[in-house]
Amino acid sequence: MGPVRAVLIDIDGVLTVSWQPLPGAVEALREIRAAGLPFALVTNTTSRTRASIAGTLADTGFPVTAEDILTAPAVTAAYLTERFPGARCHLLNSGDIAADLEGVSLVGEAGGPGDVDVVLVGGAGPEFGYEALDRAFGCLQRGARLVAMHRNLYWRTAEGLRLDSGAFLAGLEQAARTEAVVTGKPSPAFFTAALRRLGAGPGEAVMVGDDIESDVLAAQRAGLTGVLVRTGKYLPETHRAASGEPDHVVDSFADLPALLGLRGA
Repeated sequence: MGPVRAVLIDIDGVLTVSWQPLPGAVEALREIRAAGLPFALVTNTTSRTRASIAGTLADTGFPVTAEDILTAPAVTAAYLTERFPGARCHLLNSGDIAADLEGVSLVGEAGGPGDVDVVLVGGAGPEFGYEALDRAFGCLQRGARLVAMHRNLYWRTAEGLRLDSGAFLAGLEQAARTEAVVTGKPSPAFFTAALRRLGAGPGEAVMVGDDIESDVLAAQRAGLTGVLVRTGKYLPETHRAASGEPDHVVDSFADLPALLGLRGA
């Protein structure tokens, strides 16, 4: 691996599972911090704000602050305010992320489908019932744009894999005969935003993730070096069926400092 000036790191499944640190992850991130290597934690997590995520990670020992974290909601807010300024948005999401949607005008449940310019889909949870999905479908039928923070089909928890919003998003696209704009990973704009924050070019950066398509191969298509970890949502069958091959595969994030040449230097 050539010289690396920046590291992008997924959180869920790479550093933690159900917000509990994976073995060796805290120590590895401390090594990266101590080496002075700029990093950003880039996540499609839509259930928490940047501040909440940073607080939880710091409480378990990770050397991070909110400034180290870039979330799909934060990138989505920037996209909406640039491309659809003043748009009235209907949010379908599990969790309170309003603090990361600065500048976005959210339409409450009292608003009718005709009052919505953008249907904004975040992460799945109990809120993704028939009534909520049908309301989103009604908005799309009346001309609203469809914007999704990610296409993740599932994520890993301590109890196993859980269904995510990508499955529902596909249904909305088919039913409304439209295609969503995706603002989080694997969108190239997401990686560009992260690298801009770190002041590095794609050829100088590494992306570490457990999702071979959305994290690793998407980053490689954007010019970054991809590192796949065998933790989180990693499955051997998904790896074999992937559309490409990662630049590097390691057992866990604990192996990253050695891969980057930080140990023994």
